[in-house]
Amino acid sequence: MKELMTMTRQFRDDENGAAMVEYTILLGIITVAVIGTIVTVGGWVNTKWTALNANLTGH
Repeated sequence: MKELMTMTRQFRDDENGAAMVEYTILLGIITVAVIGTIVTVGGWVNTKWTALNANLTGH
């Protein structure tokens, strides 16, 4: 039990773990933003492509 408490204290005091968690959260936020941007731009391009196709075919 004493070893478990020692390991817990070491993990709590280790700042590298906290930095890694912060970078992971930041990476997740950036990933969500990039995916959202791709979906938005993809929808815009699809709309423009459909309008161009309709104008070229005369519908």
